[in-house]
Amino acid sequence: MPEMEKKNSTGRLLGIDPGEKRIGLSISDPTATISRPLCVINHASYQESARSIVKICQEHEVAGIIIGISYDENGEVSFSGRKAQRLGNAILGLLELPLEYWDETDTTKAAQQSRREMGVRRKRRQGHLDDIAACILLQSYIDAQCEKDE
Repeated sequence: MPEMEKKNSTGRLLGIDPGEKRIGLSISDPTATISRPLCVINHASYQESARSIVKICQEHEVAGIIIGISYDENGEVSFSGRKAQRLGNAILGLLELPLEYWDETDTTKAAQQSRREMGVRRKRRQGHLDDIAACILLQSYIDAQCEKDE
C-alpha cells in the first residue's frame, strides 16, 4: 500500500469507520487539516459498500483514505479489524488511492462523550454515531501526521 505523502500535498482525506451494519464516513478540508462528519452508508456487502465509497471519493476529489482498524489485547488485528481490511481490499480493487489503516480504539466512546459535552439530551443521543466516530478517527490521524512533521 502506498504511504500517505506529507499533509499539505495530499488534498482531501476520507475517514472510514466500518461497522457491522453501518459505515461512517468523514472528510477533511482540502488541506487535510480539519475533519468533519460526511455521511453514513448501510453496509450490505464489501463490494457494494466499496462501490458506494469509491463514488463518494470521486465526488469529493479524495486523495487518500484512512480506515479504522481494531486490535485485540495482544496487539493483533481483531476479528472486526480483519473485516475492515476486507473492505479496504475491496476499495483498492476499484480505486487506486493511498489507503492506510488507523487504530480506531475508543472512537465510538469519544463520539458519545462529544455528544454529552455538546449538551445533547440522552433521548436524542441515541442512534448512530458512525459519522462522528469516523470524524474523530480521521482527526486523530491528521493530528498524528502534524506531530510527526514537527
